[in-house]
Amino acid sequence: MTARRPLIVIPARFSEHATALRYEAEVTARALVRAVYAAGGEPVVIHPSAPGAEVDIDAVRERLWFADGVLLPGGGDVAARWSGQQPHPSQYGVDEEQDAFDLAVARVALADRIPLLAICRGNQIVNVALGGDLIQDMADTTGTHFNRVHELRVAEDSPLGEIVGSATTISCYHHQCIATLGSGLMPAAYSADGVIEAVTLRDHDGWYLGIQWHPEDSAATDPVQAALFARFVGAAATRVRSGVDEVRLAP
Repeated sequence: MTARRPLIVIPARFSEHATALRYEAEVTARALVRAVYAAGGEPVVIHPSAPGAEVDIDAVRERLWFADGVLLPGGGDVAARWSGQQPHPSQYGVDEEQDAFDLAVARVALADRIPLLAICRGNQIVNVALGGDLIQDMADTTGTHFNRVHELRVAEDSPLGEIVGSATTISCYHHQCIATLGSGLMPAAYSADGVIEAVTLRDHDGWYLGIQWHPEDSAATDPVQAALFARFVGAAATRVRSGVDEVRLAP
C-alpha cells in the first residue's frame, strides 16, 4: 500500500474578487500549492475564521487536528497593533481577522511541534507571535524588496544552510521585514543590505523555518528552492510515519 501524502494546511487569503467567481473569494497562490504537491505533500486550504479579530486558540487547535504540516503563506501587511507599533501610511492589504487567525495557527503549530514553513508575511506573523516586531516600511531604512531578485548570504551551520548551502538567489516581494527578533528566533540568512531573510528557532524539537522570500516563484525550475519544499514535506512525512496517525482522533 502506498503511503499517503502528508496533509499540508495552508490558511486561505481573503480576496475581494476572483475571475469566474461572483463573490468575494478565499484563495491561495497556484505556484504555492503546485510546489507543495510536487514535493509530495497534499495541500489543504482552510478557511480563516476570527470574527472581530478574536479567536479561541483551542478551537484553532481542534481545526488543525489532521495537519501533518502547516504552511503560512505570503499576503498583505500585518496590522501594526499586534506588535505594539504604529501603522505606517504605506501599509496595504491589512485584515485583522486574517491576522488573528494566522497568529493562532502559528502558536498552535509551534506549541504542538507541527512542521511549519513560514513564507514572507508568514515569517513576519511568527516573529510577531513570538514577541518580535517589524520594520513597518523598509523604504525608511534599506529600501523595499518589491519584485527583487537578489543573492542571499546563508549561515552554513544553520538548518537552512544544510538545505541551500552558503548562498542562493531568491525572489522577494515585501516592504516590511523583521526588526526585533521574537523569542528564540535566530537569523539564518541576510541580504546584502542587511535584511534578515531567514530565521530558525532555537531549542525547538519540531521542524521550523521562516523565510522572507517566495521560493514558490522559482521552485518549478530551481532545484534549490524546490529543496525547501521537499525538506518541509519530508518533515511532515516523518510525522506521519512516527505513528501520529495511530493516536490522532478527530475532535
